[in-house]
Amino acid sequence: MLYRIISPERPAVGAARMVTVSTRRVIALLALVLVTATPAVQADDYQQLLVEDNRTLTLRISDQFAPRQRAEVVAWIEFIAAALRQVYGYWPREQWTITVAAASAAGSDPIPWAQVNRDAVDVVEFYAAPNASASDLEQAWTGYHELAHLLIPYRGWGDAWFSEGLASYYQNILQARVGMLTEQETWQHLYDGFSRGRDDTAFNGQPLSDVSDAMRNHGGFMRVYWSGAWYFLALDIRLRRQSAGKLTLDSALQTLNQCCADQSMSVPEMVHKLDAMNSVLLFHPLYEKVKESTQMPAFETVLASLGITISEGTVHLQQQGPGASLRQQILQPLPL
Repeated sequence: MLYRIISPERPAVGAARMVTVSTRRVIALLALVLVTATPAVQADDYQQLLVEDNRTLTLRISDQFAPRQRAEVVAWIEFIAAALRQVYGYWPREQWTITVAAASAAGSDPIPWAQVNRDAVDVVEFYAAPNASASDLEQAWTGYHELAHLLIPYRGWGDAWFSEGLASYYQNILQARVGMLTEQETWQHLYDGFSRGRDDTAFNGQPLSDVSDAMRNHGGFMRVYWSGAWYFLALDIRLRRQSAGKLTLDSALQTLNQCCADQSMSVPEMVHKLDAMNSVLLFHPLYEKVKESTQMPAFETVLASLGITISEGTVHLQQQGPGASLRQQILQPLPL
């Protein structure tokens, strides 16, 4: 298995499965050595089944967690699993698994390591600080980012910017929909991410697809991740505007999930399918444009179209107008 370590998330492709790996910072490579030395969750550790809408999540928690702490972990998993339902109204997979082991690395990050194993049954693995509370864990973006990877049937065939961009976009949307981020905080986080992508200029002039393929060895992580997040925000806006709100990124991706959740698909296959199933010509043309982009796409005009202005690095939200209305609709929780 190959691991590609970046911040905040980076994919790795093994012979039979795709693995995405999360860390907070590149310097977390040092912590990784300590974290992965911790024994993985074993078959005889604590297990619990969570069932929603005839879909089953198997939760396995290492016995390194004391019973009281284990209850905190269970509460956290229940919370982020509920957050994932804020896209389709149900979990993307009928059967899936989350494992939680105790992280041995010292530090302030409640979730210093996580990865997603895409296979017949998807497994999301977390290493969590052994004394972190449910509240601490719920406030960490990592859980939302990892679960968002399950929204598409991606199996690691190139175009990591697409998968990581999806997770980077939805980690903020999910947190807003479950009340972990205010509207102001959500758009500030997205603006800050786009700014980091713009400031990651080492490989400007090279196509995003090339930078994405080589980032494990050469870097360019922020441009890769946030160019991808820009792609999904731009799509969400265009879908909503062209359909007068009848079609959204949520619903477009849901059509793909309904037909193809158990398939192994490359990104070109997915974008063609998304256009065909939703009777649009958006996903593939914008995919071609973004993958050939030679720097972070301009994002100020996209934000301005949502009634967002920027002053000295701080976002300001207009409360009236069509842009403000569309912006608020993007963060609107589903009535589960």
